[in-house]
Amino acid sequence: MNPQFDTIVSAKAYQTLVDLVYEHSRIQLGADKHALLTNRLRRRLEANGLTSYDAYCDLLKSPAGQEEVSHLVDYISTNHTRFYRESDHFAYLVRDILPDLVPRLQKRNAPCRIWSAAVSSGEEAYTLAIELSEFMLAWQIPWQVYATDISKRILEKARRGIYKIEALDPIPEELKKRYFQKGVGRREGYCRVKPELGQNIIFEHANLFQANYPVYPVLDVIFCRNVMIYFDVASRTQLLSRLTAHLAPGGHLFVGKAESLFGVSHGLKMVQQGIYRKP
Repeated sequence: MNPQFDTIVSAKAYQTLVDLVYEHSRIQLGADKHALLTNRLRRRLEANGLTSYDAYCDLLKSPAGQEEVSHLVDYISTNHTRFYRESDHFAYLVRDILPDLVPRLQKRNAPCRIWSAAVSSGEEAYTLAIELSEFMLAWQIPWQVYATDISKRILEKARRGIYKIEALDPIPEELKKRYFQKGVGRREGYCRVKPELGQNIIFEHANLFQANYPVYPVLDVIFCRNVMIYFDVASRTQLLSRLTAHLAPGGHLFVGKAESLFGVSHGLKMVQQGIYRKP
């Protein structure tokens, strides 16, 4: 680190960063996030040859700083996930939702379409792909998973589909063998998703508040878990309205168990903790 680097985030610089993050992602940063900003953004200052956060804010507000705003949001985004996170959600999907979907999909001769709307490093999308591959094989019904995230950096990791072996611990052994390849040589200790599983997943960069989403307009299921906790009520209300509009009648929305939709108008029926159905 440059010895002349200014590690202090001034009140003005902090507010500028908070405002820009909110404007471009709706993520709310409280007054207690100075350390988070400092730790996560130092590399961006270094990459731009800057020595203070005030200079970094000047760059972000300049015409030349539009691409850097994307990096700002990327580095502030929280990317925490794992395979079969909140596993009873996937159990409900397979036990209650997919069997009910089969006759409707057959009637309209359509694939099952699910959106993982904050996919992070990809574990949720691949978990969905495993369950869909297993369930739909007997019915010969095609399926597709749309996987989006605001972070281009973490989305690239998701596309690669390479994980440490221990990350696969929540996956049953027979499914590991069926859908993953163990690395050898310098890749020892890692596993890669087999191409035949990943071929039905479409990874796209997307901001949940952008004008149009890069997904099919009518979806059977949407997973948007553990992201709305970072939004204020107005943003959650707007997002829920948009997500609901993309659900087919009878479609389901999954949110994180720690996320409450209390006080937010949405018109959905709660069927289980974190699971809602569109009438």
